[in-house]
Amino acid sequence: MRYVELSVGSFMVMGIIALVLMAFRVSGLSMDTGGETYTLKARFQNLGGLTERSKVSMAGVTIGKVTKIYLDNEYYEAVVEMEINKSMDTLSTDTNAAILTAGLLGEKYIGLQVGGELDNLKDGDWIVDTQSAVVLEDLISRFLFNKAEGN
Repeated sequence: MRYVELSVGSFMVMGIIALVLMAFRVSGLSMDTGGETYTLKARFQNLGGLTERSKVSMAGVTIGKVTKIYLDNEYYEAVVEMEINKSMDTLSTDTNAAILTAGLLGEKYIGLQVGGELDNLKDGDWIVDTQSAVVLEDLISRFLFNKAEGN
């Protein structure tokens, strides 16, 4: 009888640990540093719900994360600071950054597309070519407004 209680208890503890680890993995709160990184910055007119610790990816592969978001008082745009894995230090100076959504209503993340310039971005450089988030509510209101004008 004691053996059954111990095995059920240990099974429950392992299940809880697995759920906690899965929650950390899915939420992006994992403590893994991923090795050496360097910082890039970009300005966006609308973040559309992008948050710190959001992933930065290229071709569907996570290559970094958002570390800081603040408002630029000179340009009145949001500034996003990103930590990029040092293994991706060959991003060209004309790299494009866009705020994308995973799925229809999923999490926001930054997608990078490399350009064709020969010079590479260095620690502290700015990504100049950016695309703000597409806000679903804005699209719906534009659609409804255009429909109303058409009648």
